[in-house]
Amino acid sequence: MRIEVSVPSMLRDCTGGQCVFPLEADTLRQALDRSLETYPPLRVHLFTEQGSPRQHVLIYYNEESLAWLDDWNVPLQEGDRLQVLQAVSGG
Repeated sequence: MRIEVSVPSMLRDCTGGQCVFPLEADTLRQALDRSLETYPPLRVHLFTEQGSPRQHVLIYYNEESLAWLDDWNVPLQEGDRLQVLQAVSGG
């Protein structure tokens, strides 16, 4: 299944300058794995050494946060989106 993945502009140096890129995958987990295989520098920005999403990173599958999903082996459908957001704080 072909889906669209988007990352914030601050991570575009990890994706060859792209903020949005297409990806072929059958499940959400496979989409995440393929994103990291295609763009290895993303791993250090998105996931901890234990494999869980970093605290300041929000990853959405369509309108649902991955933090709310018990299982990432969700079958993908045409038109699905994977969106990475980074929380920014400061003053």
